[in-house]
Amino acid sequence: MHRGSCLCGAVTFEVSGTLHPPDACHCSQCRKQSGHFWASTDVARAALTLHGADKLTWFRSSEKVRRGFCSTCGSSLFWDPIHKDTISIAMGAFDLPTDTRLAMHIHVANKGDYYEIADGLPQNPH
Repeated sequence: MHRGSCLCGAVTFEVSGTLHPPDACHCSQCRKQSGHFWASTDVARAALTLHGADKLTWFRSSEKVRRGFCSTCGSSLFWDPIHKDTISIAMGAFDLPTDTRLAMHIHVANKGDYYEIADGLPQNPH
């Protein structure tokens, strides 16, 4: 079981089972939403228990995706592909230990110009 929350604690969650190795998305939408790049893990919706859902605000960033954040403190928490059986959860929202490691970088063709990716992990341009 893994637990996590937003900064103020209004939204909390539990994920049953082990966490899938996360990826870091460098697309412009994820950078603008998170303030840097977005590191998240995909979990089955059935494995997620959410508390404080009334404090979540959803922003529909495309026809296929919505992004969830705490309406009280503004913490970015979820990237939700609406028609899939999984939801992505921000790695920074989890309590430690997460027992996983970053697996790869995606959308690196759109990364910010103010940093380099130098950790040796695979980099997918898209």
